Amino acid sequence: MRINLINPNTCVGMTEKIADSARAAALSSTEIIASMPKDGPESIESAFDEVIASAALLDVIKQGEENKVDAHIIACFGDPALDAAREIASVPVIGIAGAAFQLASLVAYRFGVVTTMTRTLPASEHLLHRYGYQHLCSGVRATDIAVLDLEHIEDDVYRELKAECEKALFEDGAEALVLGCAGMSDLTDKLAAELNVPIIDGVCAAVKLAESLHQLGLKTCKTGQYGSPLKKSFNGRYEHWNK
Repeated sequence: MRINLINPNTCVGMTEKIADSARAAALSSTEIIASMPKDGPESIESAFDEVIASAALLDVIKQGEENKVDAHIIACFGDPALDAAREIASVPVIGIAGAAFQLASLVAYRFGVVTTMTRTLPASEHLLHRYGYQHLCSGVRATDIAVLDLEHIEDDVYRELKAECEKALFEDGAEALVLGCAGMSDLTDKLAAELNVPIIDGVCAAVKLAESLHQLGLKTCKTGQYGSPLKKSFNGRYEHWNK
């Protein structure tokens, strides 16, 4: 199968790093197509960033549809524009936060989330409620590590992340940990070995869910909420949506 792996920000190095993690998790028969918008923020760390990035993200979904991919993965822990992406896609669209929560719930009674900036805590908590996993989450902790600092992780950055992971385990009672940023995707093995608990990265979780859906022949329902958008005229830079 062919997976359109989308980094919704415009950082090339982060896109390459996420793609490496996805390819390591994928079946040998799966092709990972790494993509990213041409326009938008270099990192997504606020509601403003997410809104600006969303329209460009949908352009990348549209391109993937034209290239006949079998699934799309939105590789940002905020799962930006997920509902809109499902409306315009004919194949499954998976957000990495939702994927990570699903897998974490299968391997632990309670899981914790360790993410980046403190200001993004409400967004993570909102997603837990949206997906119905809030009762299984022991808490969400922030490291205040900037997203771009995860592109090349220094020792002090790793120590900060590990310290919050330990607090989630020993203070909050988590039995497994979800890493709340696609940029943390290459740290799962190291953290799992040092902390001796399941560590779930949403990028790899989404790849395995996409492969499972493809093997089962399941696609997003195109009636109701995820039906195609109504045809209408768009002006200016969005005129291409009417073609």
